[in-house]
Amino acid sequence: MAQLEEVGERDGWRCWLCDDPVDPDMSSNDPRGASVDTRITKAKAKKLKKERALAPPERLAHVGCNTGKGAVDAVVKWPAHFILVDPAPIIATAERLKRKGGREAMARCPTQADAEAVASWLVDRMSRLEPDVDVKSRVDKAGGQLLVSLFV
Repeated sequence: MAQLEEVGERDGWRCWLCDDPVDPDMSSNDPRGASVDTRITKAKAKKLKKERALAPPERLAHVGCNTGKGAVDAVVKWPAHFILVDPAPIIATAERLKRKGGREAMARCPTQADAEAVASWLVDRMSRLEPDVDVKSRVDKAGGQLLVSLFV
């Protein structure tokens, strides 16, 4: 249980998958209870061990989110209230930015207000997914729409 406390404190008691608060006092039998997620599948962990690469840190997740993810790669969903086109996969982008740096196109939006809201949310979300990476956003005009990008 000490490990759960450490991970929970480090992650600010927020689920890394759904980004909702996690109640540390809730039963681990409740879907909204706290659990520790290894963040990668067993197959990826085996590959990382074989390559002698570092596995990502364990993360805090709701029991329901962690169980729902199962043995497949996790997906962080984009909020439904955003108006956007061609959204990029958030976890893969976070991993690439951490590993390589550079710039990643994340989505296209129809209006400046939509693009700024998406950019702000992405920077906030990435700061919790990869706390060691200083991610910034950029909004550019692109073909009649606005392109939201992240860069390190």
